[in-house]
Amino acid sequence: MRVALFATCLVDTVAPQVAMATARLLERLGHEVVVPAGQACCGQMHVNTGYRREAVPIVANHVRAFAGAEAIVSPSGSCVASIHHQQAMVLRRAGEDELAAEAEALAERTYELSQFLVDVLGVTDVGAYYPHRVTYHPTCHSLRLLRVGDRPLQLLRAVRGLELVELPGAEQCCGFGGTFSIKNSDTSTAMLTDKMANVLSTHAEVCTAGDASCLMHIGGGLSRLRSGTRTVHLAEILASTEDAVSPHQTTRPAVPA
Repeated sequence: MRVALFATCLVDTVAPQVAMATARLLERLGHEVVVPAGQACCGQMHVNTGYRREAVPIVANHVRAFAGAEAIVSPSGSCVASIHHQQAMVLRRAGEDELAAEAEALAERTYELSQFLVDVLGVTDVGAYYPHRVTYHPTCHSLRLLRVGDRPLQLLRAVRGLELVELPGAEQCCGFGGTFSIKNSDTSTAMLTDKMANVLSTHAEVCTAGDASCLMHIGGGLSRLRSGTRTVHLAEILASTEDAVSPHQTTRPAVPA
């Protein structure tokens, strides 16, 4: 299958190793990965902060960038949730009915990574090896909007060498929420404190999730505590093999579309 990778703007600028791990994993499973050159932001942060009119050209660009793609995969439950639940609505409210219909069709071919692996490819064992004690944080949008359920856990349980430990209060938000963490910093910090306490209670070496944004938030807090617990994206764990130099090894870029 020819898979178009939607890296997301946050991954592209803050955690590019996550996009590279996603490409490496899909290629290892026998699929061709392309990266449409015109991709940028999906428009989520504009819509969520009330700038719906300003989001229209951003959403339109996304729809056009991925037009014709057989399948679109992203290592972000948050952005995929926006594609499924916001893009067509934004375009339709702006009177862009034809483009809104294209957005709806595109959403049906767009998957969060664990959804694609489990539901489309029918794979839970991706041949990964990751000898660490790991706990999993289900991010809010993947949990409540995309309803990915236990798909990430199915994938983690099949990783050789990985010890998966349950995270207390797993379904509680980490407090990031994009601009929420800036506009409501005190509340966000309190929520993060609770999340970090639960992560540390597992004595896990690694906290993983399907969104780099939440991992950035949790990881920043853990690093300030000098806890020794790291945050690693699900894609990086699944891309790791016994022959890999490290879970953060780089790879050649996927082929531009």
